[in-house]
Amino acid sequence: MALHSPRMSTDFDIIVVGGGHAGAEAAWAGANLGARVALVTLDPATIGVMSCNPAIGGLAKGQIVREIDAMGGLMGLAADATGIMFKTLNTSRGPAVWGPRCQSDKHDYAGFIRRAIASRDSIEVIAGACAGFLIENDRVLGIRVERDRERFGVRAGAVVLTTGTFMRGLLHTGDSTTPGGRIGEAPADSISGALRESGFELHRLKTGTPPRLDRRTIKWDELEPQLGDAAPTPFSDLTDRAAFPALPQVECRITQTNADIHDVIRANLHRAPIFNGAIESRGPRYCPSIEDKVVRFAQRESHHVFLEPESLSDDSIYCNGISTSLPRDVQERLVRGMPGCEEAAVLRYGYAVEYDAVRSHQIDCVGMTGRVRGLFLAGQINGTTGYEEAAGQGLIAGYSAVRFARGEPARALSRDEAYLGVMMDDLVTKPLTEPYRMFTSRAEHRLILRADNSPDRLTPIAEGLGLLCDDRRAAFENRRTSLQEIESRIDPALARAIVQSDFTHEDMARALPDFDPGVRLTAMAERQYLGYIERQRAEIKRQSEHERRRIPEGFDFAQVTGLRAEAMERLAKHRPVSLGQAGRLEGVNPTDVTLLAIAMRNCIASC
Repeated sequence: MALHSPRMSTDFDIIVVGGGHAGAEAAWAGANLGARVALVTLDPATIGVMSCNPAIGGLAKGQIVREIDAMGGLMGLAADATGIMFKTLNTSRGPAVWGPRCQSDKHDYAGFIRRAIASRDSIEVIAGACAGFLIENDRVLGIRVERDRERFGVRAGAVVLTTGTFMRGLLHTGDSTTPGGRIGEAPADSISGALRESGFELHRLKTGTPPRLDRRTIKWDELEPQLGDAAPTPFSDLTDRAAFPALPQVECRITQTNADIHDVIRANLHRAPIFNGAIESRGPRYCPSIEDKVVRFAQRESHHVFLEPESLSDDSIYCNGISTSLPRDVQERLVRGMPGCEEAAVLRYGYAVEYDAVRSHQIDCVGMTGRVRGLFLAGQINGTTGYEEAAGQGLIAGYSAVRFARGEPARALSRDEAYLGVMMDDLVTKPLTEPYRMFTSRAEHRLILRADNSPDRLTPIAEGLGLLCDDRRAAFENRRTSLQEIESRIDPALARAIVQSDFTHEDMARALPDFDPGVRLTAMAERQYLGYIERQRAEIKRQSEHERRRIPEGFDFAQVTGLRAEAMERLAKHRPVSLGQAGRLEGVNPTDVTLLAIAMRNCIASC
């Protein structure tokens, strides 16, 4: 991987700060558009690192990975190439809420991402810290990079910030507090100050990670196995099914906590940073630490813990279910109290990380900030959590930054086009008090936004944006042809059978064995959900009038006669771009939207 020298040319189309999942997708999207990209990262060796659980996908998250792939992104390809256990979640329900997931080899995954970035001549990696921004007339012109006490400027038409948990990051384990973005890596302290100087509102958030155990010290064979799918499904439409999965597949194991462990935790809550005041920020409510679980669910005598291998090349086991920042001695008692782990050795102790994030009402639906034009934010800096949410934001911010630099209009994804559109709209319209995670329940059009039909929804959009390579374009054309062929093969008897409640994907495979399973699933789901889909599309059409009615830039909400104070405050703070988005703001009701529409009409008439 070629590294940048400050003596080399420092003019780029876009600059991406950070080499995590958001940064990698932003840089990749920029390169797909033919842009010259500077990828600035503290340590190029950590590009693509999986900081927490080396798992990709899951409920709602799997849909995001499929959407990233449909738009030419990296994550699905990386997951397919490095997955060591594939399993589709929620298959007892309909395809609309299936969640493809895989456990990846964490070393191979990061290596795949680094090789992909290195394969693009238009991406130049710069080792160093972002020490500030070059801003003129409220437009970003580049950044200042600090490396080995030397500072130099890097200029570009747009900048994408993907700082993860590194902005003023603090790591907590018991009484020990260490500056860092993740274990063994220094924080990025300068960026927070630079953002505050530019007028941005920041807040503190928290996330955490569990201990890692040495598999050789676990009574592995005595524990209940958790198996992957017998016939796994790839994330990417470019993955060769004949050679998939690429790596040997593994099993996970399941154990649990118990009442004795919970007593130990309760006896040491005064040593837990989230309870003794050392951490004041909010963590993800849906993924609480084990000490938080013990307090919040006091009636529960046990919690499941999934023991998940992190790699084929080492013996590290991720303890999914006991994220913790308790002191090391308490963590050892916790671990060794679980069945099968009585003699387990801890390879790395769990910790919590506290970090700065930008309040997300300050961005628009493509991630650009309102205060500084050309400055885009993606990933945990916007208050989200999860690799998939970060990567999706990186993809959107990456292609949008290039379009901005070229003077082209923004292309946001709407709530009825993608889970990515739901996420970006949520970030703009909903105040975050804890890290944001995607759920299927957040998507009101989830029958349309299925994992299986992601290419049909988004690949044509990606084609229009210029994001597709020849291979992906050809794969989409093959998929479209196959869907047409399947439709021509569905006779009246099969059509009646498909809509029966007991008809399964296995039945579809027996009826039409010659087709790709993913294409076959889409054909089946479209027929099974046909009535619901038609109703959803009718509702989307009804709502589209409000979505099309754009609020003029700089519109004075104080001039709206009769508008409630709370609604006026919310509208002025979030600056919605349409009546539809205004109606989704917390504290804005339908009457407020009607008054706003009247005021807009009067404003246009008077002009």
